Amino acid sequence: MDLIKIAQETFHIEADALIKASQRLDHHFLDAVELIYNTKGKLIITGVGKSGLVGAKMAATFASTGTSSFFLHPTEALHGDLGMISQGDALLAISNSGESEELTKILPHIKRFDIPLIGLTGNPDSSLGRYSDVFLDISVEKEACPLGVAPTTSTTLTMAIGDALAVALMSKRGFRHEDFASFHPGGSLGKRLFVKIKDLMRTENLPVIHEDTSLKEAVVAMSEGKMGTVLIVDKEGVFKALLSDGDLRRALMKKDFDLNYPAITYATLHPTSYQDTELLASDALEIIETKRIQLLPITDNAQKIIGVLHIHDLVNAGIKSK
Repeated sequence: MDLIKIAQETFHIEADALIKASQRLDHHFLDAVELIYNTKGKLIITGVGKSGLVGAKMAATFASTGTSSFFLHPTEALHGDLGMISQGDALLAISNSGESEELTKILPHIKRFDIPLIGLTGNPDSSLGRYSDVFLDISVEKEACPLGVAPTTSTTLTMAIGDALAVALMSKRGFRHEDFASFHPGGSLGKRLFVKIKDLMRTENLPVIHEDTSLKEAVVAMSEGKMGTVLIVDKEGVFKALLSDGDLRRALMKKDFDLNYPAITYATLHPTSYQDTELLASDALEIIETKRIQLLPITDNAQKIIGVLHIHDLVNAGIKSK
């Protein structure tokens, strides 16, 4: 038994069905897009069994791409959840046969409420096909299942049609990266577009020392601060220099090295800093990576330190540069 060949045949059968379905797309698909686009309320998706599982995925895709949507199981609808459907909503029902008992029982009530119905079925003459205001054909020549009974090709095609509707609606609405991120604030794109310096910067227990502080005392402050760096300010609190563990290692190589010298003697003068706390964290990461630094001091308009942004804070928060 050649399992690789069997798997490849599964791919070929399903891919062939997708190509044929794409070639028969017509005004019915456009009608479905227009119906959903003009729906003032929510798009409710329903189906039983494998069709229901595909429908739940479709509802999630629609909801995250600008179309308010949720999945409703037909059985739950028959036992009170029909109340979740209101005037202004639209229903997208999925059934390959078009005769799923639980689904067909709610169709008369949907029409009684005058709810627009998009039917995804392989049989236009079925109950679902006849009740539908818009019919989308999900018929396939064969299932990938060797017995021809397990929903395989048909569920793949149904999911693809759902994706095609969602993508078409995104284009019609001019859906942007920013819109997608607003629905996914916890995702990488959401973090990249919405998390700002002020959300991640440290503002307490900062390793700040005076410009007259000795190197010996600076090392202690560096250890206590646990950032591998100390920030050096003048008498007025203006940020003047930064002493990193790298600066400290280089200082050790100098002939005149003395722990009693002022730490600023070995520090980096006029280091990179930033003032705008509204700057996106992803942009701050670009600065850190470009300058090859670990710590970005944040100052106010008077050049006084108000916080720091460490590369570890950005990495731990899942921030990535653009």
